[in-house]
Amino acid sequence: MSNKIYIKNARIVNEGKIFQGAILIEDEKISNVFPKDETPENINPKQTTIIDAKGKYLLPGIIDTHVHFRDPGLTHKADIFTESKAAIAGGVTSFMDMPNTIPNVLTQTILENKFKLAAEKSLANFSFYMGASNNNLQEVLKTNPENVCGVKVFLGSSTGNMLVDNLEVLNEIFSKSKMLIVAHCEDETIIKNNIKIFKEKFGEDVPIEKHALIHSEEACFKSSNFIIKIAKKHNSRLHVLHLSTAKETDLFNNEIQLKDKKITSEVCVHHLWFNEKDYQKKGVLVKWNPSIKTENDQKALFEALMNDKIDIITTDHAPHKIEEKLNTYFKSASGGPFIQHSLPAMLEFFHNKKISLEKIAEKMCHNPAVCFNIKNRGFIRKGYYADLTLVDTNSPWEVNKSNILYKCGWSPLEGQKFNSKITHTFVNGNLVFENGKLNETVKGKRLLFNA
Repeated sequence: MSNKIYIKNARIVNEGKIFQGAILIEDEKISNVFPKDETPENINPKQTTIIDAKGKYLLPGIIDTHVHFRDPGLTHKADIFTESKAAIAGGVTSFMDMPNTIPNVLTQTILENKFKLAAEKSLANFSFYMGASNNNLQEVLKTNPENVCGVKVFLGSSTGNMLVDNLEVLNEIFSKSKMLIVAHCEDETIIKNNIKIFKEKFGEDVPIEKHALIHSEEACFKSSNFIIKIAKKHNSRLHVLHLSTAKETDLFNNEIQLKDKKITSEVCVHHLWFNEKDYQKKGVLVKWNPSIKTENDQKALFEALMNDKIDIITTDHAPHKIEEKLNTYFKSASGGPFIQHSLPAMLEFFHNKKISLEKIAEKMCHNPAVCFNIKNRGFIRKGYYADLTLVDTNSPWEVNKSNILYKCGWSPLEGQKFNSKITHTFVNGNLVFENGKLNETVKGKRLLFNA
């Protein structure tokens, strides 16, 4: 394939506007953006791959800053190759992966080993979080903010030795780290007390709908409020992960521009899509931590997203084998796959007139780049990497086992009909997905950051 690609007749969605135009890609980057009235006629078809995007929308590639691709150590569930394929098919061109793999990412050596693995396996661009624990402060402080996305702090328990519950250590991390710190906020003591109450009442067979009362509003709010106070005390950069309650949204500010915010937040698509009524229909398939909560929480999260108290949309893509999910309450794994379907789901909200395409691009493309200071990605701009996705908003399809690309082979959205389809995905100027077909030979790049 030529190293020049010309995308013409596109409806370009970028920086709060939609306009008819064209884009020229040379090598890895966008060499020019042409409004309709400036579209050049002298493109040489012998030297250029021409893609006619008539009737389609062109967005920057989605940047998912919160995934669990399970590699290394948990690759029976998922791995970087399989999940990056699913990401690409969903229009996601860059991801940031969490450190609760096996081994836990608690040293610089383990962290760099993950980057080496991704360079060999990932179709999408990638970064990995450094993990914090109660006893690896010196390793955390060695992390380079120019080529690592952030430091992850678990305030709720996770795989291995990653719960940070030592106040002295937390203060040290926040006072000394130059990195963006991201936090999973659930109060462990509250959750343990709730488990005890429900276990005494139901034994092992706790009804799944009680999950929202175990991983409760109180557990989330107390933890988020606690970590925000520590961040403010040290004037640190904090990003609070996967908000799930209306109450938490009041902790965040929408009166400051994102580039100037010290404390930012995200919402996952599943917390926008599902509410507690879905436990009856979906059961343990919608068991996440933090939990799916009330319809009121769901509405408040969407409102906070729209009024900019919430800055970013992510997935917390966390696959498990189906037999690991289909269990009694305490044995059922928390988490589920979503990255292939996050953009189609958000586009369904667009069809229902709940959000604009411009706002989707802002929350899934622009804001992740701004919040994490990613170099030259997240926007359709001359000189930026050509990470792009073409979307047909009038191409209905249904999620089923034949088109799910996750290694785990299932989705909580099976049977869901979507009106929009991702038709093309470009990563670093390479067409890696076209009408259902993947080019698995081209690999993504390590993300770099403006420290």
